[in-house]
Amino acid sequence: MPGRVKKRSPLKAPERPYIAIGLEGSANKLGVGLIKHSPDGSVDVLSNVRHTYITPPGEGFLPRDTAQHHREWALTIINDALRKAGESLHDVDCICFTKGPGMGAPLVSVALVARTLSLLYNKPLVGVNHCVGHIEMGREITGAQNPVVLYVSGGNTQVIAYSQQCYRIFGETLDIAVGNCLDRFARVINLSNDPSPGYNIEQEAKKGKRLLPLPYTTKGMDISLSGILTSTEAYTTDKRFRPNGPSAEDGDDIITPQDLCFSLQEHVFAMLVEITERAMAHIGSREVLIVGGVGCNERLQEMMGVMASERGGKVFATDERYCIDNGIMIAQAGLLSYRMGYQTPLAKSTCTQRFRTDQVHVAWRA
Repeated sequence: MPGRVKKRSPLKAPERPYIAIGLEGSANKLGVGLIKHSPDGSVDVLSNVRHTYITPPGEGFLPRDTAQHHREWALTIINDALRKAGESLHDVDCICFTKGPGMGAPLVSVALVARTLSLLYNKPLVGVNHCVGHIEMGREITGAQNPVVLYVSGGNTQVIAYSQQCYRIFGETLDIAVGNCLDRFARVINLSNDPSPGYNIEQEAKKGKRLLPLPYTTKGMDISLSGILTSTEAYTTDKRFRPNGPSAEDGDDIITPQDLCFSLQEHVFAMLVEITERAMAHIGSREVLIVGGVGCNERLQEMMGVMASERGGKVFATDERYCIDNGIMIAQAGLLSYRMGYQTPLAKSTCTQRFRTDQVHVAWRA
């Protein structure tokens, strides 16, 4: 039987350096980054600047207020990114922006900035799928070749694998995303939003001592998280719950916020590991790449690492510079598209809140 022929990537090394600027603003983080692709095949991150809109404890961020934050900070963040990169907008080859998915008003605000820069400097626009941006930056930073991708963030939860120039969705949440689930519970127990509610949930979970029973809902390759959120919230009305921790008179049968954070994380992450393992078995991959803001969670990386090692595999993940929404991931995915000849006409530089990962033609991969 003849051996399998390894397909070459259709993306060849550039004949000259290419530079792209990326603008990301699909949620409460405004990010701008510049990236360079060189003829020797190297990829250099020239700058990666970000500013986060943070609300008071117990409050989420509204689209209108988030969009206003992005408009107020856009010029400052762009200038800071250009200064750190040592480049000007005259030097870039294309201006990349997040087309979707995300929150409508913030997306539109950043797209408007990108269109303005395109007209002022006569540079082509490239609209980028937010999810594909996470994947391509993760692949570039970690060196993962053909992984099963677990994409977990505030607005998205998907298990993805590449096939025939498309990122196919194997499984996803049927209701709310894992980041949204964690953030909403953080608001229930009044955790700070600085630096993020999910990060503060993670820190509280490390102090938890009791694993409380919660719904575990996997449906084939999909998961449901609304039920486990409701059940976890219900514990806060239990007579055993102590919002400020145990007192001297309390016995052992009490429930603390730390116990709830620990229990919620353990159940949700176990569900994610299960559906990721199924995808690995299906495609025969031994690599897992975790991307998205929740991908920074060390406990999730640890649990996924145990599963992968039992299968003789490996987990790839990045730190908060690239896991959390950023402009450089938009620049990377946009520049890959641009080098394959793709541009977004000004008349079509609109935003799509429900821009699916599997709607993108991944022309730069074999």
